[in-house]
Amino acid sequence: MELDVAELKERLGRRTPAAFSVYGDEDAGREGAAVTAAAVLVPIVAHPAALTVLFTQRTPHLKKHPGQISFPGGRAEPGDATPEFTALREAQEEIGLQPERAEILGRLPEYLTRTGYRVTPVIGLLQPPLELAPDAREVDEIFEVPLAFLLDPRNHRRETREIQGRTVAYYVMQFEERTIWGATAGMLMNLYRHLVDAPGA
Repeated sequence: MELDVAELKERLGRRTPAAFSVYGDEDAGREGAAVTAAAVLVPIVAHPAALTVLFTQRTPHLKKHPGQISFPGGRAEPGDATPEFTALREAQEEIGLQPERAEILGRLPEYLTRTGYRVTPVIGLLQPPLELAPDAREVDEIFEVPLAFLLDPRNHRRETREIQGRTVAYYVMQFEERTIWGATAGMLMNLYRHLVDAPGA
C-alpha cells in the first residue's frame, strides 16, 4: 500500500481499538509486567518518491539486544515530561536527530516487554535531507525500509522460538538481508493495523 503524507496523517488521525493491538511480548501480562516507562520514535521519512521508515541496527557489543534492529528510543528519565520528549531526546542521543526536525503525528498503543518495559511508540514525520550522526557506541547502522513494504501483509510472518523452556510466538519482517522481529515488529504490526484498517490481521 502506497500512502502519501496527507493520507498518512488522515489515517493516523483515526482511533484504533486497543483490543486489536499487539499488546506486547507473549507472556507479558497486563498487570504489573512492565513498570519501567520508555518511548521510541517511529521515524517516517517523507521522500518525494515514497515514504520510508527509519531504523537503527544496534552495535554487536551491547549487553542488551546486541545487533538487533530497533527504533531510536529508550528509558524515560525523571525529568521527561511526555513520551514524545523521551523519544525525541533519545533519538537525538542515538542518531543525532534534532528534535525540531520531527513533526509528531501521534502515538501507537503501548507495547509491553518481558524485560519489564512499557514502551510508547511516537510517530514522527521527517523531511529529507537528513543530517544524522549515529552514536557509534550504540548504533552500528541507520537504514530505511519502504513503508509500502511494511504495510504489505505478504511480508508479515509469525515464527516461534524457545525462551526459558517455553514456546513463544513473535512477528518477523524480512527486508533483503535484514530481519526485523520482536518488539520492533510488534509495533510495526500496530502501525499496519492502524493504517490499513485491518484490526483482525
